[in-house]
Amino acid sequence: MPLGHRTFLRRALRRPDLMGAPAPTGAALAAEIAAVVPDVGTPTVVELGAGTGALSDAIHARLAPGSRYVAVEVDAEFVAYLHRTRPWLEVLHGDAADLTTLLAEAGVGTVDAIISSLPWTLLPPTQRHSMLTAAAGTLGRDGVFATIITLTAIPDRVRDLVRCMEDRFIHVEATAPVWRNLPPARLYVCRGPRHAALRADEAS
Repeated sequence: MPLGHRTFLRRALRRPDLMGAPAPTGAALAAEIAAVVPDVGTPTVVELGAGTGALSDAIHARLAPGSRYVAVEVDAEFVAYLHRTRPWLEVLHGDAADLTTLLAEAGVGTVDAIISSLPWTLLPPTQRHSMLTAAAGTLGRDGVFATIITLTAIPDRVRDLVRCMEDRFIHVEATAPVWRNLPPARLYVCRGPRHAALRADEAS
């Protein structure tokens, strides 16, 4: 078993409340979510819940030199693992619930893309809502937010999550399931943060 999988499994057994899946995201789903990231210019990309970096390599390969790639990870063991294995990744040790503060302290301005594999449906509703608000608030007008949701997630919580995303983004799209992932999952891709649209209307 690869080191990353062993590290993930060890933490999943100790802290199942922090994990939304029994294994790291597979290559097919990682490639699909990486395709959401801008491949022109030098964008700023933030990954929430980087874990053992299952998504990071595919995203890093897509970014041009000069781009900024920041990962937010709450688990100290995962942070240490990422520092050892992916020295090119800027890792912020902290809770994604404190996203606005973490990015401000790191000198991160407007973000072009936020990628997430956080277990959104396991979070309390108030925390889920506030974290999505913070994520949308960091994005520029053309920013994109994309997250992985497993097909095993509780349907009522998925519906609540989708409503939250629709309240914060103009366009919300669910992709086709990736059956080769363990467990099978799909992406929700959100574009047009509503705060940015309101600012644009006020300026026109």
